[in-house]
Amino acid sequence: MPRREFQSFDELMPLVGTEVAVSDWVDITQERIDKFAEATGDHQWIHVDVERAKRESPYGTPIAHGFLTLSLLAKFSQDTFAFPNSRMGVNYGTNRVRFTDAVPVGSRLRARFVLGKVERIDRGVQMVWEVTMEREGAAKPAMVAETITRRYD
Repeated sequence: MPRREFQSFDELMPLVGTEVAVSDWVDITQERIDKFAEATGDHQWIHVDVERAKRESPYGTPIAHGFLTLSLLAKFSQDTFAFPNSRMGVNYGTNRVRFTDAVPVGSRLRARFVLGKVERIDRGVQMVWEVTMEREGAAKPAMVAETITRRYD
């Protein structure tokens, strides 16, 4: 999908309660999982030991770390939204995150963004996003989260 550009924060206000954007799909490869394991030090076998996962995992293959799934929100947000007149943006936190389904190697994920709330802050705006991370072909989402981001003039 094309990036959705917001020229002013006022454009966000009427979008509260609506789905604002859906990201493109991202492939979850073993290489991506291995790099995440290296970056975080989380080398649990269910993520990085392909042969053991084939033998012992209920999924029959390695699965992505939950926090890898969560960390993809930064990519999905950056790829999906643009605020060309904003000086900078920051992740402010999460109110809740649930990893509702495993993400096996070979999966494709995308994010759906519903704007839950917008409020003015000093020199900018704070947005609360209700995010659903979908796994292609799965009956339920891989993750649901309520995240908070800030953009500054």
